[in-house]
Amino acid sequence: MTETPDGEELATLGGGCFWCLEAVFLELRGVTRVTSGYAGGSVANPSYRQVCRGDTGHAEVVQVAFDPRRISYADLLRVFFTMHDPTTPNRQGNDVGPQYRSIILTHSPDQAAVARDVMQEIEAAGIWPGRLVTEIVPLDTFYPAEPEHHDYFARNPASGYCQVVVAPKVGKFRKLFADRLRQRAAE
Repeated sequence: MTETPDGEELATLGGGCFWCLEAVFLELRGVTRVTSGYAGGSVANPSYRQVCRGDTGHAEVVQVAFDPRRISYADLLRVFFTMHDPTTPNRQGNDVGPQYRSIILTHSPDQAAVARDVMQEIEAAGIWPGRLVTEIVPLDTFYPAEPEHHDYFARNPASGYCQVVVAPKVGKFRKLFADRLRQRAAE
């Protein structure tokens, strides 16, 4: 596992628009930091505009720093698989293109093994009606997104996209994982 100097571990996940995943993971107990960005492509230092065109190979992803004493990588993935549709290749709702694919970019062979195990667990549980198409690949390079994409939901709650797409996912998360919500004052 990739560890930060503070003993945190990193997970890099893509499941549609990074604004949605960032908003959810920021509320999860044990998560210390979430950075929106791009990974899985072939163009160095891509811009949001380039990634949105779908020709860089990158997915919109979040890099999640978490405290493994408070939440396991497996539990982080269980939340991930609940908060997006991992059965639709290159698509999440109306967001279409390879930049919106379901992808887990692993930081170690251990993370890859856990990701495969959790994916099999989710398929066996029948949570989703179709076959999971989530890619599990080693992380090569993570490129942070431009500053305007960080903390997007918190800064733009009245925008149409946030009201129609992000807010319902955050609401679903709060309902399904009420026991795992962070206590902002305590963290």
